[in-house]
Amino acid sequence: MLIALGVTGGIGAYKAVEVARGLQKRGHEVAAVMTHSATRFVGAVTFEAITRRRVITDQFEHGMNADIEHIALASTIDLLLIAPATANIIGKLANGLADDFLSTLYTATRAPVLLAPAMNSQMFAHEAVRKNLETLAARGVRFVDPGDGYLACGWIGKGRLAEPDDIVAAAEAILNPEGPLRAQRVLIAAGPTFEDFDPVRFIGNRSSGKMGFALAAEAVRRGAEVTLVAGPSHEDAPPVRELVRVRSAVEMHRAVMARAADMAVVIMAAAVADYAPQRAPQKVPKDAETLTLVLHRTPDILGDLGHRRLASGKGPLLVGFAAETQDVVTRATEKRALSITVSRP
Repeated sequence: MLIALGVTGGIGAYKAVEVARGLQKRGHEVAAVMTHSATRFVGAVTFEAITRRRVITDQFEHGMNADIEHIALASTIDLLLIAPATANIIGKLANGLADDFLSTLYTATRAPVLLAPAMNSQMFAHEAVRKNLETLAARGVRFVDPGDGYLACGWIGKGRLAEPDDIVAAAEAILNPEGPLRAQRVLIAAGPTFEDFDPVRFIGNRSSGKMGFALAAEAVRRGAEVTLVAGPSHEDAPPVRELVRVRSAVEMHRAVMARAADMAVVIMAAAVADYAPQRAPQKVPKDAETLTLVLHRTPDILGDLGHRRLASGKGPLLVGFAAETQDVVTRATEKRALSITVSRP
């Protein structure tokens, strides 16, 4: 497989040489892409000697086809790996800036992306960097966490580039995942839904999304290609293949139904609202002692998936959850029996 190895301007750039060697030992081809700052730490000729390929260091190389080289590489690589990934490149990627070859390659490729952050511990903990990392994680970017220890600046803390063997192992796990769910496509719905009744207020529930997010993380660990459809939640999303953010039951229904046919498994761990009010166009004024809201049934996502299976005779394995406050076993058993009847192919 072909891996684009992005090297940015940090002292950890010297470790990228060993990363390139490790990837080659695993049978992968490596195309090195260096930022201008990276060449101040390691010479391009070093990577050229190891990879036996021309090292890309400039967005505007000479030649009639140079201006589309990032598109050609973007369409052929199997993985974009950036090690070290400085705070600067992380900020560029998170905010869609493309002012050099590496950042342009990121915006052009649809290959998986793996970042190995490396920076001063205070920088790594800065709110701006954390927000940028969260943004990238929501897009499916995966990370190799930096290590703790002595940093080049003399500080002690978290921020040191991960060891080359760990970075190579993380890349290998993406390219050749192992586990009982290897290459299986799994959709997981998680979190609550919020049903607006005017532009500023909504009806919701206390679901945190922890269950669905944990299931998604475990499915990824077992090699699955996970699509996570998440309602409003403060949980950190695991490095899934696709993260779809929704708010209402209707939006979740639309997102799940549009993707379910391509899945091997659909797990409905979300706490989807059963009823939703008619949304008022403006804020409902506080001018009466009581307020009556008329609620209407929302789409039954799991039920509709079951009916689709019943009609077509095929479809993903369906897993549902039921939240009850009384007669838990009895009610759950009844729901399970009903779902089996509805969804049996």
